[in-house]
Amino acid sequence: MPTSTSIRIDQTLYKQAKNDAVAEHRTIAGQVEYWAKVGRAALDNPDLPVSFVAESLASLAEPREDATPFVPRARQT
Repeated sequence: MPTSTSIRIDQTLYKQAKNDAVAEHRTIAGQVEYWAKVGRAALDNPDLPVSFVAESLASLAEPREDATPFVPRARQT
């Protein structure tokens, strides 16, 4: 079981996280964790658009058994 740590955040940020958490079907803590992961990955990859970073993290979180294998189209001659 993951451990937890309490932190203090600005009330405005908390309200934004609460609103976004409802829309994204996450807990408030899960929303803040998501923002932190996206932010960390964006800082580590400054040349990539943030939307690409977020979509890549979402893709990595998807169960592999639900993935559709890539099948290239045959070359047209």
